[in-house]
Amino acid sequence: MEPFISSYKGDLGAGVDEVGRGPLAGDVVTAAVILDPNNPIEGLNDSKKLTEKKREYLFDEICKKALSFSIARASVQEIDEINILQASLLAMKRAIEGLPVQPEHVWVDGNKIPRWSYSAEAVVKGDSRVAAISAASILAKVTRDREMVAFDALYPGYGLAGHKGYPTKVHIQALDELGVTPIHRRSFGPVKAKLEQISLF
Repeated sequence: MEPFISSYKGDLGAGVDEVGRGPLAGDVVTAAVILDPNNPIEGLNDSKKLTEKKREYLFDEICKKALSFSIARASVQEIDEINILQASLLAMKRAIEGLPVQPEHVWVDGNKIPRWSYSAEAVVKGDSRVAAISAASILAKVTRDREMVAFDALYPGYGLAGHKGYPTKVHIQALDELGVTPIHRRSFGPVKAKLEQISLF
């Protein structure tokens, strides 16, 4: 993990991260975590750099060892109404506000901070620089991946268990052949184009 220097040195610092800004389907999922300095978790890193097996293991470790954690989301409908950036920030706010133990400071992955009253700093590539953000990224990714696997059973033929809703060739082809489902983001280009195409007939 890259070195990170923060002005906050206390024990109630929370990390918050989102997963699912790019997919064509599903909610954007966020998590917030306050780690316990007396109960460290080995192997934390950006969730994208970890194997699925490692993420699943760390998910359980984080849930057992963290001082506090919260998982939140913004729905497909909210994404379509307020755009994906604002929906991501809203979901982050919900995750932090949902922490049973409220933080004194928040590290936010990325370069934007939600509108709130918390002491906070944005950390670019924070999921590979701040342990609490890494933990949050793992909780969010495992949660969202599990949901997409469940949706794969509800909406067979789209390959959701494999690509997790991202705009792969398989997914775009399935949209063309099978149409748009209730979990698709109607404001996203390929989905919007498919709906406009249907409306012409």
